[in-house]
Amino acid sequence: QVQLVESGGGSVQAGVSLRVSCQASGFTFSRKAMGWFRQAPGKEREFVAAINWNGGSTHYADSVGGRFTISRDNAWKRLYLQMDSLKPEDTAIYYCAAAGVEGVTETISQYTYWGQGIQVTVSS
Repeated sequence: QVQLVESGGGSVQAGVSLRVSCQASGFTFSRKAMGWFRQAPGKEREFVAAINWNGGSTHYADSVGGRFTISRDNAWKRLYLQMDSLKPEDTAIYYCAAAGVEGVTETISQYTYWGQGIQVTVSS
């Protein structure tokens, strides 16, 4: 049974840092590219960051580049998103997702497994 379980969200003030994590199980984590997406109220789900199967390649949305860092630990089957200098516009539900490919991708249709999401709220 495939599971992606996010943790580490919460409510913070603008300017601080927060790290969200994703624990994977039920599939070969080390063979999949992974990604983070987010969805704000009234908006479509959007790409945030992606990482290839071994962590050697990453890609970020322009809105978070330089502030967010995606990483993975294949031994522990965990995915991370370090979020620095948070802004109120980063407020959203953040989703962990596993792609059906090994290479980094921001194409939402290439992601086959999804977590339930975790709320991140940034106040000014």
